Amino acid sequence: MGIISRITQVTHTNFLNFFELDTVKKTGKPGKYFVASRAKNVDELEIRRGETRADGVAIYVLCGSRHDKVLLIRQYRWPIGQYVYEFPAGLVEPGEDYYEAAVREVAEETGLRFTPIKADPMFTRPYYMTDGMTDEACALVYGYGEGDIRDQHLEDSEEIEVVCADRDEVRRILREERVAGNAALQLMHFLADENPFGFLMAGSELTPAGSGN
Repeated sequence: MGIISRITQVTHTNFLNFFELDTVKKTGKPGKYFVASRAKNVDELEIRRGETRADGVAIYVLCGSRHDKVLLIRQYRWPIGQYVYEFPAGLVEPGEDYYEAAVREVAEETGLRFTPIKADPMFTRPYYMTDGMTDEACALVYGYGEGDIRDQHLEDSEEIEVVCADRDEVRRILREERVAGNAALQLMHFLADENPFGFLMAGSELTPAGSGN
């Protein structure tokens, strides 16, 4: 296994930073590796912490009167200069748990009232998003959206169109549009299963978050 001999912080910003790693490869040769991270300093990197934490939350929301549609956002993303279909998502604020962050983010991005459901931690714990370039991890929250779509809580840097997509529209999106990878995988599952949240039953009862059950 390789060794990290030194970490140098290259940038100092509020939301994303760049770190340079001096490494020793398994062959003994020295090398360099570069990491983007939500960490504000070296000590906050997972390399130093030694544990995974949720920087953000990704939210799988069923919507529509029969909960037979899936909530998507079409958002402009600066790194590719294009709009991309994604699940609602956002950063977890200090002191928030995953469910609180999910309720807040869905309200801010879509205007819907979100009711999260509890599931076994194997389905919800933080997972890495792009571990070849960043230590960012996101928790996953599932649930149901109600109400009218609106966008009055968007930040001025957010360009978002909200879509409550049925299966025909999901097929079109997967064929024709740019889609975030984690959302694409879940959308393929959505197409294949008439009960999209049925798989959550594998580990525990499906109960509303905060119900005490």
